Formats: sequence, C-alpha cells, structure tokens
Amino acid sequence: MTTRKLSAHSAATPGYKAVTHKHHTGWARMAKTGLPEKGQSQAGGESGSGQLLDKENGAGECNVNHEGNFYCACLSGYQWNTSICLHYPPCQSLHNHQPCGCLVFSHPEPGYCQLLPPVPGILDLNSQLQMPGDTLSLTLHLSQEATNLSWFLRHPGSPSPILLQPGTQVSVTSSHGQAALSISNMSHHWAGEYMSCFEAQGFKWNLYEVVRVPLKATDVARLPYQLSISCATSPGFQLSCCIPSTNLAYAAAWSPGEGSKASSFNESGSQCFVLAVQRCPMADTTYTCDLQSPGLAPLRVPISITIIQDGDITCPEDTSVLTWNVTKAGHVAQAPCPESKRGIVRRLCGADGVWGPVHSSCTDARLLALFTRTKLLQAGQGSPAEEVPQILAQLPGQVAEASSPSDLLTLLSTMKYLAMVVAKARIQLDRRALKNLLIATDKVLDMDTRSLWTLAQARKPWAGSTLLLAVETLACSLCPQDHPFAFSLPNVLLQSQLFGPTFPADYSISFPTRPPLQAQIPRHSLVPLVRNGTEISITSLVLRKLDHLLPSNYGQGLGDSLYATPGLVLVISIMAGDRAFSQGEVIMDFGNTDGSPHCVFWDHSLFQGRGGWSKEGCQAQVASASPTAQCLCQHLTAFSVLMSPHTVPEEPALALLTQVGLGASILALLVCLGVYWLVWRVVVRNKISYFRHAALLNMVFCLLAADTCFLGAPFLSPGPRSPLCLAAAFLCHFLYLATFFWMLAQALVLAHQLLFVFHQLPKHRVLPLMVLLGYLCPLGLAGVTLGLYLPQGQYLREGECWLDGKGGALYTFVGPVLAIVGVNGLVLAMAMLKLLRPSLSEGPPAEKRQALLGVIKALLILTPIFGLTWGLGLATLLEEVSTVPHYIFTILNTLQGVFILLFGCLMDRKIQEALRKRFCRTQAPSSTISLATNEGCILEHSKGGSDTARKTDASE
Repeated sequence: MTTRKLSAHSAATPGYKAVTHKHHTGWARMAKTGLPEKGQSQAGGESGSGQLLDKENGAGECNVNHEGNFYCACLSGYQWNTSICLHYPPCQSLHNHQPCGCLVFSHPEPGYCQLLPPVPGILDLNSQLQMPGDTLSLTLHLSQEATNLSWFLRHPGSPSPILLQPGTQVSVTSSHGQAALSISNMSHHWAGEYMSCFEAQGFKWNLYEVVRVPLKATDVARLPYQLSISCATSPGFQLSCCIPSTNLAYAAAWSPGEGSKASSFNESGSQCFVLAVQRCPMADTTYTCDLQSPGLAPLRVPISITIIQDGDITCPEDTSVLTWNVTKAGHVAQAPCPESKRGIVRRLCGADGVWGPVHSSCTDARLLALFTRTKLLQAGQGSPAEEVPQILAQLPGQVAEASSPSDLLTLLSTMKYLAMVVAKARIQLDRRALKNLLIATDKVLDMDTRSLWTLAQARKPWAGSTLLLAVETLACSLCPQDHPFAFSLPNVLLQSQLFGPTFPADYSISFPTRPPLQAQIPRHSLVPLVRNGTEISITSLVLRKLDHLLPSNYGQGLGDSLYATPGLVLVISIMAGDRAFSQGEVIMDFGNTDGSPHCVFWDHSLFQGRGGWSKEGCQAQVASASPTAQCLCQHLTAFSVLMSPHTVPEEPALALLTQVGLGASILALLVCLGVYWLVWRVVVRNKISYFRHAALLNMVFCLLAADTCFLGAPFLSPGPRSPLCLAAAFLCHFLYLATFFWMLAQALVLAHQLLFVFHQLPKHRVLPLMVLLGYLCPLGLAGVTLGLYLPQGQYLREGECWLDGKGGALYTFVGPVLAIVGVNGLVLAMAMLKLLRPSLSEGPPAEKRQALLGVIKALLILTPIFGLTWGLGLATLLEEVSTVPHYIFTILNTLQGVFILLFGCLMDRKIQEALRKRFCRTQAPSSTISLATNEGCILEHSKGGSDTARKTDASE
C-alpha cells in the first residue's frame, strides 16, 4: 500500500554520542517495554527540546553477542530517532512499523535514545464491541503533522499484525488533521487489536484499539444438527458444537443436561463443546447449546433428537463406507468428515426406508484456510504484493491434496479471488509465481473428470468458466523484466514476449499441439498500442482439456446443439504498461477439423455472467496456403472452434437466388399495385369483393415493404449493437407476419359468409377488426420476440439482420405462419363442402356466390404454396438436412409476390374483364357507356357486348 502523507515533515538529524556498556558474550538482556494502554503510544525519535540522554540519565543500555553485534535497547519513555531506525535492523524480527525501541549496531557509537514528547494523536472508535454485520469506524485525530500513515490488525493469538488496505470491505480516507478507517460487514475475522502507525515529530507512533466481535449462529458448527435414534440399539449418543477462535471468552451450557456429561477441547483454531448423553430420552427432545460470553446475549444453537418408536419406518444400519446408524424415514443422517477435513457428510433416509445417495461437503482444512486467506486479502487484509506469490507457491501442493468435489470448488474459488486481487491491485508476478500458477492449472485440468469435475459441475455448472477467467487474468501479469518466458506442461503451454516501440512486421506464434496450432497478429493492430515508447507484452496460452470442462452454453447464432471441440483453448492477451487491451485482429489456425467449423470465443458476460461460446467478431475463412480453415477475430480473449458435422455450408448460389427472387417479387407487387389502381372501383362493388381485395391489397403493401427491407438488410452493419440492423430485423418480422395475418383475415371473412349465409357484414365494423388482426397481432408478436430474445443474445442470426434460426426467435415467425396456413386449410375444406353440395337452394345469392368463389380460388392456390414454403422453412432449421430443401424454400419464399400477382390478382375474372375493357377503351372510346350503379366504367365494342356486360354485372 502506498502510505498516505498527511502533511510535509522534515526531521532534524540528531547529534551522535556513544552509549557504551559492559560487553557480554552471547545474547544479553535488554530493557523491556510492554504494550501501552488505550491512548498510550510507542515511538522513537528526536524530542521536541532535542535533549540527549546518556546511561547515567537512564537512556538505555547496549549488549553485544558472540558475533560482535551491539543490541541497544531504550528504557521506558525513550526510543531511537526515526532517521537512525531507518538505517539499522531491529533486535528481533518485529514488524517494520513497530516503534524503534531496540536496534542492532555493528559499532558502539550510533547515538542516543531520546525522550518521547506527548502523543500527537488520539484514536476514536465508534464501539469496541462490533456486532456481526456492523460497520467499524476508527478515526485518528492528529495534533501534529504526520506522514507514512498505515493501519494494521493483529488477530488474537497472532504474533504479527496484518496490513489493512482498501478492498471490498476496507475503506481508508485521510484529510488535513485526521485519517479514518472503515470496515463494513464485521465478523469474527475482523476482531483483534487495531493499530494506527505513523511518523510525526521525528518519531514512529503506534496507537492501539481492541475490537471484539461476537459470533453468529452460522459461525457455530453442529454435529449433528438433527439426529434420529433408537434407544434400544443406542442408549447413549454425543452432541457437539464448535466455534472458531476469537478474542471473546465463551462458555457452553447445555439444556437439558440431566444424565449427561459436558466437556470441551481445543483443536486447530477452534473450540468444541461436547455433551455426552448417557440416558436416551423417552420422547423427541431438542437439546440447546447456549454459548455465553460476559456482557453478551447467549447464542443458542438447537439440535433436535427424534426417538424411533416401534412401527416406524427406518433405514437399516449401513457400514459399507461410513457408519450410518438406524435412521427414521424422512430424516437426514450425518457423519463427521475424516481427519484434516472440515464439513459434514449427509445421507437422506427416504420415506420408503431406503437410503439415498451420500452428500459430502468435506473440504481439506488447509485448502479452506488458504481460501479464507485469499478472500480476506480481497476484502482488505494483507499486502497483495507479498501475499499473492506466497499463496501461489502453496497452490500446487494443495491441488495434489484435493480429493473431493468440495476441494475442487474451493480451489477454483481461491484462484478466482486471487485473480480479482491481482487485477485490482495491478500486481506483476515473477517467473516463479507464474510457474506455480501454471503447475497448479495443469494439475487441475488433469483431475479425474468422472469423480471430481462431473460432481463439481453438478453443483456449479460454470466451474470451468471460473477456472478460465482466473487463469486468463493471472497469466498476463508477468513482470516486464522476466520476458521472454516460455513454459510447457502436458495441459498448459505458455509463451510470453515483450516488444519495444519497434517490433516485427507481424506477431506470430505456434504451439506443438496435435494438430499444430498457429496464431498471428498483424502489425497494423499493434501499431496503435505503442505510444511514447511504451513496451507491450503479448502472452499466448494454450489450455488442453479445458474446452471439455466448460458448460455447453451457446450464444447468438449457435443454437442449442452440442458441438465437438478440438480439445484446447487458445488465450491471447496484450498488455501495454499496466493496461490490458482486448481489441485487435488475430488470425488463428486450429488445424484440420471435421465438419463445418465455427470460430468462437468464450464470452464471460453471457448467461448471467456464467459464460458461453459466442461467434460475435469472429468468422471462418479458407486458408490461402493450407487446406485448413482459419479463424479471423477482431478482439483478444479465449478462442476455440466448434465443429457441427451436419451444418450446411454457405452457398453463394443461394444468396444470388435470394436477391433475384426478391427482385422479381418486388416487381410483381408493384405491377399488382398498378393493376389495382386501374380497376379498383370496378372490382369492389359488393362487400365480399371489397373485403377480399382490401385484404389482398394490404398483403401486397406489407410484402412489398418487407421484401424491400430484407433486400437492403445485407448492406447494414450486422450485430445486436447496430440499431439499424435491429430495426431491419424487427420490421421484416412484423411485415412478413402482417402479410399472413391479412391472409387469415381474408379466410375468416370467407368462413363467416359460409356459416352465416344471410347475415350482412357492415363495413364500418368488419374493416377495423381486419386492421386490428392484420397489424396489431403481428406487431405484438414481433415486440414480444424482441424483448424476449434480444437480452439473451438469441435474436439476430450471426452476421445477418434476420431472426436467429437456432435460438428460437425464428420459431415465433414460422409457428404463427404455419398455424395460419392450417386455419386457411380448414376454411377451404369447409368451403368446398358448402359450395359443391348438390342442393344449393340455401346458398348465397349469385353475385355473392361469385365473389366467394373468387376468394376460394385465391386461397386454394396460395395456401398450399405458402404452407409448402414454410414447411420447408421449418425443415431447413434441422441440422441433418441436405441443400435441396434450402434451394426449394428459397425459390418459393422469394417468389411470394409473383404468386400473389398471378393467383390473387390476375386470375380474378372481374379484374381480367376490367383490364380488357380498360385497354379496349383506349382503342374505341366512343363505345363506352355509363353504368347506372356508378361503381365504374365498363368498356364495350357493340350493343351485344353491352348486354353481355350487363348480364355479367347482374350475375356477380
């Protein structure tokens, strides 16, 4: 920690005078100084008056050992000057912020011990008794200028204090005349003696405050926490409650205590209270362990005892691995962990009297201690620069001792917190520390998958992602002076290089894997990182087996299919100074791969922070000089490839066919609009015709807009971060859905007229309902799809502005379309039965009948075509499918506008006659007449033609 300077100070250099005494051989006695009381201090330096004291005035005494070194100790109230203390070691291995009371000199004339001035500060503590969860507030009020301020905590029973630095729980602030220490969420881990160490008036000062923190219920370990017992087979039993070491004195009182014997013992930093029950109770009983400390409310820990009665269903005694006594059905039996383990082993006795599986939380005690130390380091206890290398040095040995899923998860959590500490404090590791990390990582990756990793992932599926993030962070923290560095183990390969302002044209690296792995970073990606002569380090790390340990989470464009992986993950990181850069072009070659490769990276932000494979920013491309597929990514992280042997490769002909088909469809729809502009008033003279052509016209508008939007989408920047791409996908989804919903509205009008023959449909009611169905329903579906799938990264197809076919978004389009096609099919079947029956005396009038036949003809052709189209569209979403359905679907889908023009518009007899008479009018304008209905102009060549027209009008 960088000490905080409260004010400027320059200590005067004192005069020197020899203080000699009688020499003794060996270790000589020294003046003893005890710890001061509250408000008392210890210091050393120059007094305010500059008074120098010699032996006769009681300043101190010196003694010499057999090596000729002088051990000079100041008497009570006197200490060495700070400037002298900085140049000579202390007599014992004391903490460097202990006052300068005794120093070791190589000659007998160093100077004098000096009289201490009044204490220049006061410690103010909000409360010496901090309840669990409270926030400690410790303030130092200074009356003199001070420098080099630090805070320390000495745990109960610990010989040396621990440096406190800003962390997740610790906050340190300073201002003129005062400094403050704040610690949130207090627990027994923060109990002890707090020290404020600083320099003022040429002295080193230590001020102390003792803080006590009571235990809470979760700090107490009960064994068992419940017990079912048969008094016939087990007349006695034993209960225990254990607490961690603390600076509060606790005593235990058991109730009920009749017929029992209480005892206690200490082991490995904890105190256990035991109750040996010698007489089995006759009924169910709850025993209570009352932990009492003077001045505090008792902490009550209950343990329930259930007595097995005759006729109760029980699980029999089992001694196969552990000893499981007879247990009542529905109860959980507990057993202690083996020695050197902490936790409990549980086993449920089922309702049918059959034992369930064994669940163990036993964790190695040393591994738990290492985890606690790392977590407290992140919270603010300790110096990361000193503690991190020490913890890393212990990791390989602890990995070798890991023998249970709990051990593995605790180990991974320790590495995770270490990485967080290193990232926040920007610590640089030396070669030895990095080697220890890589050795530990290699052993973790080599752990048995079935007995450890599988069970650990059952508890925490993201365990592999935790390991990857920790190793990513720690591996790129090598000191610049330790470059270049290469290290190779069976599962871990690392190469790290340091580059100055000038570096090769491209950075390239290769690893001797099978197949060989190669990576290259073009020079143009590295040039912007070099500024003002900054050196950059590039670290490349290969982790074997890790891709098989990562959860099967696939982001946008990958769907939920299971992919094969090459058995390795490549991690590339760039550091410029102490800054990490994640942007940069990298080209990788993973060798020969079976099937169709997907270039992916592990995105730790996906799936609520649990991580997943993502294709964003990565694409596969054919290598120019080798038959393998290369990966090109625009960022730096952990890479791999996913192989799907059934994925249909991209076909350039499909893209060309789509563009040509959409162009033809747009042209056909424009022609359809032109036809309606010419003949609209002629073809909508009755309500059935009006509803039919109104629906068809809206279908034309929606499909025209959708095709235009879809055709222009490839020119937009793809990805969920592009607002234009998102808007294009949303509009296409909405407009295509609206096309089919208007088709549904047309079918529903037909169904109504077939079921209710003589019921008239008013335009002012039906048309608004058709608009709501045609536009509001698809708008709601499109909006729900956007809100549901976009946050999950499964809305857009990778590299396109259209719905993702793997993540489920496309099904919100295909599903309603196929449902509408099915409804239309039912309406058509009903229409055929109604209109083709022998007796039509109850049928609709002739004019209405002719209009209904026009609707049926259009639906009879368009419904099968659209149904076949999207049936094939659904088939293309399957993985095991050839390219033939893709081509058929593309042809039918892109030519929907042509089908509407041909079968919905031009095949209509009224439209044909209206167009014929319209074009004939341009050749014989004098032969036109006006219809009495004023619905439009009908063209004729002769009187017979006019009569025929009138008859036709009457029949329709």
